[in-house]
Amino acid sequence: MKYNFDEIVARRATNCVKWDECPSADVIPMWVADMDFRVAPAIQQAVEKRAAHGVFGYTIVGPEYYEAIQSWFERRHEWTISREHILYTTGVVPAISCALKALTMPGEKVLVLTPVYNCFFSSIRNSGCEVLSSPLRCPDNGQNRFEIDWADFEAKCADEKTTVFLLCNPHNPTGRVWTKAELERMNSLCLKHGVKVVSDEIHCELVMPGYRFQPFAAISEACRDNSVVLNSPSKSFNIAGLQIANIICSNAEWRRRIDRAININEVCDVNPFGPVALVAAYNESEQWLDELCQYLKGNYDALCRFFAQELPQLPVTLLEGTYLVWIDVRRLNLSSDELVNRLLVNGRVWVNAGTMYGQDGFIRINIACPRSQMMEGLGRLAATLHAEGLVQPL
Repeated sequence: MKYNFDEIVARRATNCVKWDECPSADVIPMWVADMDFRVAPAIQQAVEKRAAHGVFGYTIVGPEYYEAIQSWFERRHEWTISREHILYTTGVVPAISCALKALTMPGEKVLVLTPVYNCFFSSIRNSGCEVLSSPLRCPDNGQNRFEIDWADFEAKCADEKTTVFLLCNPHNPTGRVWTKAELERMNSLCLKHGVKVVSDEIHCELVMPGYRFQPFAAISEACRDNSVVLNSPSKSFNIAGLQIANIICSNAEWRRRIDRAININEVCDVNPFGPVALVAAYNESEQWLDELCQYLKGNYDALCRFFAQELPQLPVTLLEGTYLVWIDVRRLNLSSDELVNRLLVNGRVWVNAGTMYGQDGFIRINIACPRSQMMEGLGRLAATLHAEGLVQPL
């Protein structure tokens, strides 16, 4: 590997959410979706060059910004994006809120596949809408892979108050990378019942070897015309703090309404560093990303071996994409919140409770860190479960 993902980068005392919100300095954070890796060299150099200019006034994006987006998605995902279909904003969560405010009326229902990213719930409610959940299922077939309950999904689409389906693609927290066939079926059912699709694709580049990400809007004209796609280099290239994201929408009327919502909600102005980081990511950092995905696969494999040896009672969900591992802890007979609290207080390791995402009995573990750090965190987790008698050591 050309890049050193084993490097320990000290992040504590840098006003870092992941590390500096820990209740004490001896906690290993494996919670929020934030990587502990140094960014690709091209991104750091681009930001340093922009910083050297010394003036940081109001910022617009130039032609090179749109060209970088178009080139990246064309060559990497065979998705041709028209320049006029791109709207930029400060982040994917603000983009979700703007899309919902533009495409729904208060009191309508927004469909989600649960468990799902916790900000979906707040964004829907903040838009004056009602969350409508279609629970994913995990068949007991030894694969530990979540699937859509199609009968329930269609029934929820058919609800006369359902107007938008908010999709997470790839899916956080179950790690699914939806197939083209699954996405086509989603859109077919949504079209049948007059439901628009808003697809959050922020994790689109974080895909395990052997799987392929499919942009929703690139499947067909029907998918393109019935969708709004939200993406950003922030997760894939570890630049969330630079606050840059894009909304891709081919429908001119929807796009006009979304653009209006972006301005009404004052998320139209980006900082000077986000655009230059995006250009450097998409134009010069592809090899870094490919090596990152290989390293994350190595971390996931190491986690699976650890659980098989130390905690075989707790099934590990198959990870197809993202760097967030979904662990089934229902056999411990504790609520997710209680388990997470015990791990934090007694084990000094911080993971996320499944209740945040709408499913008790699971925890989410962030493995985007140097492998030695991950193994230390997993060791603390297992030691706590053994010490408290929740799991008997082999």
